[in-house]
Formats: sequence, C-alpha cells, structure tokens
Amino acid sequence: MWSLSVLALSSLALVQSFAVGLVLPSNEAQILRMKRSVNAQTQQELASVLKCNTTIFGPSDPGFANATERYMQNIQPRILLSVRPSCEPDVARIVQYANHHNISFYAVSRGHSLTTDAARFTGIEIDLRNLNQIRVKPDRKTAEFQGGVYSYEATNNLWSQGLVTASGTCSCVSILGPALGGGHGLQQGKHGLTSDHIVNLNVVLADGSPVRVNEKTNPDLWWAFRGAGHNFGIVTSFESKVWPDNFKRYFVRTYQYLSSSHDAVFDAVNKFQGNGTLDPIWLASFGLYTMTNLSKTEATIIWTFLYDGPKTDAALEALKPFDQLQPLSVDDVDTPYRDINTPIAGALNGSLCEPNKSHIIGTANLQVYNITTQRAIYDLYNQNIRQHPELGDTRVLVEGYAVKGVKSFRPEDSAVPVRDDNILTYFDVKLNSASDPLIPVAQKWRNQTIDLWNAGQPTRPPTAYVNYAAGYESLEARYGFEPWRLERLRDLKRKYDPMNKFAWYNPIVPV
Repeated sequence: MWSLSVLALSSLALVQSFAVGLVLPSNEAQILRMKRSVNAQTQQELASVLKCNTTIFGPSDPGFANATERYMQNIQPRILLSVRPSCEPDVARIVQYANHHNISFYAVSRGHSLTTDAARFTGIEIDLRNLNQIRVKPDRKTAEFQGGVYSYEATNNLWSQGLVTASGTCSCVSILGPALGGGHGLQQGKHGLTSDHIVNLNVVLADGSPVRVNEKTNPDLWWAFRGAGHNFGIVTSFESKVWPDNFKRYFVRTYQYLSSSHDAVFDAVNKFQGNGTLDPIWLASFGLYTMTNLSKTEATIIWTFLYDGPKTDAALEALKPFDQLQPLSVDDVDTPYRDINTPIAGALNGSLCEPNKSHIIGTANLQVYNITTQRAIYDLYNQNIRQHPELGDTRVLVEGYAVKGVKSFRPEDSAVPVRDDNILTYFDVKLNSASDPLIPVAQKWRNQTIDLWNAGQPTRPPTAYVNYAAGYESLEARYGFEPWRLERLRDLKRKYDPMNKFAWYNPIVPV
C-alpha cells in the first residue's frame, strides 16, 4: 500500500457507485496483458505522479477487500489496483497515467452500481470515498459537494443548517450518481429531479483534462451530463441548489395488507396519485410486495405515504380510503428530514444498503397501475415463494413520487429521456451467493414480472430509469425513443470520448 500527502480541494458526489473507464480489451489475451502490466512497479510509478494524500491498494494489501467491496456480489469488475484520491487534481493524474499505460479505469462513489456492464471491466478503480466535503455557499442558495459524499451525509449536513436538497431515497449511495441519470427523489414534486438543480460540474474527461461544465461553459456536455452523465467523464465536484427546511417534521404512514385487499389498494392508489397530478404536499407513496411474519403463504402488501410536514387533519382525510381497506397494521412516524429514508428501508442499516449480496434486478416505468397486471405480478410472487420459500427476501417495489416539479422542465433541455412516467418499479431477488442454484429461477421470475408490467401498458414503449437498469434493456428504453436523442449522445461521445473509455455504466456505445 502506498500513501502520499496532499491538499484537499472541493469535489463531489456520484450515485449508485457510478463507473467510468478506458476502452475494454477486446479479448482475454489483452486482459491478461493488462493484468501482467499492473504490479508493484505500477503502484510505485503511480505513487510518484500523485500529489495528494492518496492511497493505493494492491490485491495483496489488507485494505484491498474493503476498497473493492460491492453491493452486487454477482457483478464483479476485475480490479487490479484501487486508488483512493483525496483531492480533485489527483483524479486527473490517475486518468492521465492510466491512459499513458493503456490501462482501463473506472470511478466508484459509494452505492449500488446495478448494471451488468461493470462485470466487463478490468483495470484501475478510482475510489472517491475520501472526497467527502460539503460546503454551503454564503447566500444559502447552493452548496458544493465532493465526489464521495454519501446521500445521508448530504442530508444530515444540510439538515443541521436548516436546509434540504434534491437527492435519492437510499442513504448509502452518493448524491450525484443518481443525478447523472436524472435523479428521482422526495423533493421532485416541488422542485424537480436532482439533475434539474445542478449549477456547476467539475469533470475529468476521457483524456484526463479537468473542465468546468455549466449552462454557459461546455453547454453540450451540460446537456449530456444531466441524464447520461456516466458516459462522459468523472465528476469530481458539483454545485447544486438547496432550499430552507427550518427543521420541520414529516408525517409518514405505513399500511400492511393481505391479498384480499390487493385490488382495492391499487385502485385507491391510482385515485390518490391522479395519473401524475398528486399534490406535492405528498412527497411520495411507495408500495411493496415482500414476505413478513403476517403470512407464510402470501406476500404482504406494504404501502407507505410521506407527507411534506407534520400530521394534519387534511393529511388524515386524504388517507381515509386506505383506512377503510382492512389494513392488518397502521404505523405512523413523525420524523425530521434527516431520518426520512428510515421508514422506507433506505437507511444505512436498511435492507437496501446491505452489501455483498447477489441481486437479480429489473425495472419498468409506468404512468398508472394496471390492476389486472398487478394482480398477476402478485400471484406470480406467491407462486414462486410457494415453490422456493428461500426466495422470501424478494422485493417488488413501486415508487410513486409527486411529479409536478419534474414536468415543469422541458424534456429537450437535458438528456433525461422521459418526464411523463409517474411510477418507478424495481424487482429484486436477493441471494447470498453469486453461484446460487436458484439464479436461473430468479432470472425467469424477473423477466416474467417485467414483461407483465410492460404488457399492462400496451400503447407505450417500454422505458427504464437508467439508474435502476440492469443493462439488458434497449438503449432507447434507457436514453429515449426520439431518434435525435441517441444521435446527439453518440455525436458527443465521438467528440469527447472517441475511444469509449467511459463504458462501464449503461453505456451509450456498448463494449
């Protein structure tokens, strides 16, 4: 392990452990060459060009396993070195060194990295966890974030100052990573996606050059980074808008139902959400199928509603239809925004943040719930659990955020491909091993569930939130069906990344 000293600069946050890299070798012989070329001498040479308090881990170093730990055990990139910079300039130096020696690289900032594309990578990991500073600007209208900032670190830091910003609902991912693919979250009903409120980006491009990106400087990259940013560079810092929170409390109510209430619950939720017209006073409503101690034979239907403020008579009145559907339990929470992710399992110790598991995932975006389809998905869940009770950790999740703020922005102004999808879905079979014999069963179940969601909206093409995408979805589903979108993105790849170095997270140009 090599340590170097350095200056700390302001940098920033990515999501779902976003990956970027040099062009992947085209065959196993080239991968073997790369493996042989990265050794102790490489560590020494790289150490000599870095200026900051940077640490380099090789496979034999004690910290290597921790540095390369992943959420997705079944999707393993081949990490030859893990480099942990402590300042922005060293990120550029690492990229320049890797380019000079024809070594692939990718950057990791916390979180999930759900896509199968990461498994194709061999090379140097740039671990941004030491870039974790947050600074609120004096006017309290924006804040700067470094590249390794956890979502929960941003939320806690801002809450302590009476502020909030747009971020996701999972505490163990970075704040910017989701923004590179748009960034859905609890503030979107009032303000829009996370990417809609980024003011500046500091980026290291494929050739290792650091650049500033905003509406006036590199405006073509500005368009691309907000929605397809994983394809164009390593974001080392960014500035984003913040808003007053004033330490207010938030009302969260969770219901649990069994199958007899299923169809009525979805009918009530459709009316509640109003096909994209939900009042932003409601941050979101989340539904979940999962096994609980309420039944050993059928999934519990869990529905959580998050309100922008303390419990009021108006909030209780809006939830009356759900009170009348024979819930098995009703749980109310009064929480500060600092802890808002806890009731939806997104806290650091929540089920959505447990590392070193294998996940078979899938997603499809919706506008409304097709109740017949949802019943078929629920029945399929119960059928699979009866046959394989050991798959009881499977989660079928639906996320119905308020969308008024999202739809207030013009679709053509960023690379975010769709703004008329009102519901995100997430299918996840969690297994303990990457060699679990039930993986084919889980994959078949995943495919059937996704097909059902898409079949339930036959007049719409299938779309997928890129941050939830597994990598098998079409490029159009992830980046937009209008021909001009992919044409523009490919033109920008030719201009800024002609060697396709950033190809490890739902790439526009597949390896």
